[in-house]
Amino acid sequence: MRTRLANRIHSLLERKFPERRLFLKSATDTRFIRLKPVTQCMILLTGSAVMGWAIVATAILLMDSIAAGNLRDQVRRDQITYQQRLNDLSRERDARAEEALAAQARFSSALAQVSVMQSELLRSETRRRELETGIEVIQSNLRTVMKERERARLALAELREMSNGSETVMAAAEGGAVPMSFMAEALARTAKERDRIEADARNAFDTARNLEREIKLMQERNDYIFTQLEEAVTVSVEPLDKMFSKAGLSTDALLKEVRRGYSGQGGPLTPISISTRGDGSADADELRANAILNQMDRLNMYRIATEKAPFAAPLRSAYRLSSPFGGRRDPFTGGHRGHTGTDMAAPTGTPIYATADGMVTRAERVSGYGKLVQVRHAFGLETLYAHASRIHVKKGQKVSRGDHIADIGSTGRSTGPHLHYEVRVNGSPVNPMSFVKAGKDVF
Repeated sequence: MRTRLANRIHSLLERKFPERRLFLKSATDTRFIRLKPVTQCMILLTGSAVMGWAIVATAILLMDSIAAGNLRDQVRRDQITYQQRLNDLSRERDARAEEALAAQARFSSALAQVSVMQSELLRSETRRRELETGIEVIQSNLRTVMKERERARLALAELREMSNGSETVMAAAEGGAVPMSFMAEALARTAKERDRIEADARNAFDTARNLEREIKLMQERNDYIFTQLEEAVTVSVEPLDKMFSKAGLSTDALLKEVRRGYSGQGGPLTPISISTRGDGSADADELRANAILNQMDRLNMYRIATEKAPFAAPLRSAYRLSSPFGGRRDPFTGGHRGHTGTDMAAPTGTPIYATADGMVTRAERVSGYGKLVQVRHAFGLETLYAHASRIHVKKGQKVSRGDHIADIGSTGRSTGPHLHYEVRVNGSPVNPMSFVKAGKDVF
């Protein structure tokens, strides 16, 4: 059976590929190569296979080249778009920085204006107390003059009665009891005293009216000063209230903590009393002055708190937010996990700055964090700066806002150079960008 099948296949191949001979002739000899049908078939199949492989490989290479070209163009377009986005973000950051500087300048100007107005208010109140004291003295003198005037009027009436009784006076004069010259002199002195008392009374009334008019003008000016102070304090305090609220901090607890730490020098202002009534009651100006002083005390405590809370940004140069706070996909394992800070990607060596006043509690290499700087601030706040390439501070060192504490790197569990920035409140991590964004609205 196999021989018959083989013969049939052989006869079929002989019809398609008859036996051929390839002659190779040299100068002295002639040789030939016999090409059987099977051999010719194998050569054809092998050549076809090689040709098909070459065509397929060429097609694959061409498709890969076209796809690679398209991918490169796409990557180039993405890079251009990304660069434009970075430029837009950089311009926006610069604009925000300029707005922050302008706001800080306005804030400083408002504080200076408040200080000047406060000094003017105190001088005005001092002058007012002096004028009220002068009015009391003038009123006392006026009462005394009125009493003397009344006595002089009575004495003059008596003298007139004495002069009207001329017969009695003449009889007394003839008898040598009362000299006429003495009576004339007494009447002249009484008239002069009366005129002097009347002139003093008129002067006292004029002075009182002038003082009352001056006091009224001073009250109007004080009201204007109070209004300006109230507006300036309100403009200065409201942005700070919003800043702490956006950061999730309780303003009441914050102010309580500041009062506890600053109860000595530099503490709250003592309310003033500007009443001159002597009855111990407070008038409207006193209440307004004390309210302004309380607001200025609140503003002063806010100023202290802003220096000790991390409202500044840890980087001043351009950066990219490569990973936000909260849940994210782990770049190493691909699993979903929590992220306790914010990653800010920037070139290696970019300076890292302290975001508030505080004390360095850690400045060392920590597993996962790499080279880490941890700073403890007031109000139970802490900030962490991880993956640094270099640390510029030591444990126990006090730092101020804006101090250069480290440089960006890629130490620890990191895929590239960036800053892992954390903010903790009483040990619990919170979103650091809420503090940074809140600070941008004021500074």
